[in-house]
Amino acid sequence: MKKILLLGSVFFSLLSQAQTFTDNFDSYTAGSYLGPQSSGAWTTWTNAPGSANDVLVSSADAASMPNSLHLTSTVQNGGPTDLVRHFGVVNTGQFSLEFNMKVANASSAYFNLQKTATFTASSNYALDAFFQEDGTLTFDQHPEFSAAFPHGTWFNFRLEIDFNLNKWEVFINNVSAGYFSNSINQIEAIDIYPVDNTSPYNADFFIDDFTTIKTPYTLQARNGSVNYIGFDGGNIATNTVPPTFRVRNLGTTAITSFDIAIDYNGSTLNHSYTGMNLASLAEQSFTFPSTITLVSGVNNLNISISNVNGQLTDDDSNDDTSVLVINPVVPAAGKMVITEEGTGTWCGWCVRGAVYMGFMHHKYDKYWTGIAVHNAGSPAYDPMVVPTYDSGMASLIAGYPTALVDRGSAIDPSQMESDILTRLQVAPKATLLNGATWDPVLRELNVSVSANFLSSATNAYKIACVISEDSVTGTASGYAQHNYYSSSSQNQHIIDLNGIDYNSLPATIPASQMVYDHVARAIAPSFDGTNECLPSTINNGETHVINFKFTLPSTWDENQIKIVSMLIAPDGKIDNGGRATISEAVTNGYVTGCNAGVGEILMDQVDDVFKIAPNPATNATTISINLTKDSDVKLRVLDMSGKEITARNYGTINGSSTIDMNTSKFEAGVYLVELTVNNQKMTKRLIIK
Repeated sequence: MKKILLLGSVFFSLLSQAQTFTDNFDSYTAGSYLGPQSSGAWTTWTNAPGSANDVLVSSADAASMPNSLHLTSTVQNGGPTDLVRHFGVVNTGQFSLEFNMKVANASSAYFNLQKTATFTASSNYALDAFFQEDGTLTFDQHPEFSAAFPHGTWFNFRLEIDFNLNKWEVFINNVSAGYFSNSINQIEAIDIYPVDNTSPYNADFFIDDFTTIKTPYTLQARNGSVNYIGFDGGNIATNTVPPTFRVRNLGTTAITSFDIAIDYNGSTLNHSYTGMNLASLAEQSFTFPSTITLVSGVNNLNISISNVNGQLTDDDSNDDTSVLVINPVVPAAGKMVITEEGTGTWCGWCVRGAVYMGFMHHKYDKYWTGIAVHNAGSPAYDPMVVPTYDSGMASLIAGYPTALVDRGSAIDPSQMESDILTRLQVAPKATLLNGATWDPVLRELNVSVSANFLSSATNAYKIACVISEDSVTGTASGYAQHNYYSSSSQNQHIIDLNGIDYNSLPATIPASQMVYDHVARAIAPSFDGTNECLPSTINNGETHVINFKFTLPSTWDENQIKIVSMLIAPDGKIDNGGRATISEAVTNGYVTGCNAGVGEILMDQVDDVFKIAPNPATNATTISINLTKDSDVKLRVLDMSGKEITARNYGTINGSSTIDMNTSKFEAGVYLVELTVNNQKMTKRLIIK
């Protein structure tokens, strides 16, 4: 049954009559699609009721018998069910969204609220709600917020929105779980979509007793509202951030001037704004000219508008003040969180990963380091692959893009912020300091990682060192990025920090338009790290130094290189990280310690050192080597399982040399050619037809 009611009661005198919609799905035929039976009340993302995007009415379970909606999906990107209910544009007054829900055990659920009915842009997603497998409700737009919900049983979800104040309050079983201000303070529709962001992908949930109540607002003559407040930067104690806010004209008269007062941590900041021409229902965002320093603990940040158009108080004082509750994360001393992201130029969804890595860099760079671990794909070939790193990453994830925060659970990159904030508060076993020497002629980088242990440990802990590079470009076809967000293939948008909308870019973005950041270039001595340089018992206060050596190809920009060290705990998680540019590491100073070996460096771009031609090959190929000094050279060929096919030690070589290889007995497939020069491994792929 569904019904639309007009309620005579109002919230206060400035509100008109409320409009209620309810649907408990009991009047429909179970086993048939919802859309065609609902007289237009329900549709789909593609506006195709009765299609695969629609949902079948179910009698398998219900909060109020006999029927409900059952949504399931086991594919990575969800669907195909994509159910939509339009409300009409709501951006003033109050709005209540309520339904009963049952999420199957070990499963997830999802819905989003759309700003408008265009259904085209990520900026159109007002709110993304994820009911996670661990029993927490999270919102993409509010990583600081979480609420608990039960699995395997029916519960009530309710969202109460005051658009005048931009206050969105969440209730689980009629108990408030908290509230927030939303950056998009308008909705037009709900999109209920089965998707799970963690592997194995299993979205499975029921919806019943769906209700919305919309209470419109009557504009006054002069009424300025502060309907959003936040700050530009990470929610970290001691961060100095500029408050941001949004003023909206909820009156019929244009706003030309106003005053703003901000109260936080016992201090008040004031500023006057003039020269405005804010039309009725228009809004404008501002960055306050002064900054605040976030302090630990729960504190309110109050922002008030007054003196609108020279009138001390406006015609509705109910929306003059907005409150933001701030409880900054207090980082553990010396803590740096590391996110490794599995990606690939062949992966059309992976532009999403790059965008969210950029967001995290902008907000948390002081406490966070990102590493983009590229995967070759099949049959496509990504030229930024480090095979050892790629295989280690692939053993922990099931699809691309996927993020590992400190090598914890595999998650979608859009979900990494809450994991970063959680890990940032975990005290590390040791702090890491990266030192270095750098020879720009020989391009030799010697790295020292000094691990200062803050508590006792054993050599079950391991250390690894990664070289990453920002602003990587290339002209080869492998640098072209596949883009599933292109308007030619997907009706979705993803927009980065620079405002680049990937929907406006082609399905394959040319290499000339792509710049890659956080690119993993080398890892030493392995994905799992080494404990060979650590004693069996480590005492509190001890410092142990591990040395690594890298030779950087001339095509790498040493000014864009980051040295990233990792302390890996016995459970395989990254306990702590350290990061330095080459110049910072040189300033820190190189400390001689135990030699942990050299890193496997991606050499596909360094044809001045190592070439294979022809490639692909049939009966024979030639390996060309160009060295600038006497070097010990070894060569191995491995199949993709890691089995050694052939190997030879060529002794000391200098200058230009060639090695002819008979491949007539090789089976068709892909092989790794591993060239070791003075213990420095260089790996390229060889394709045999």
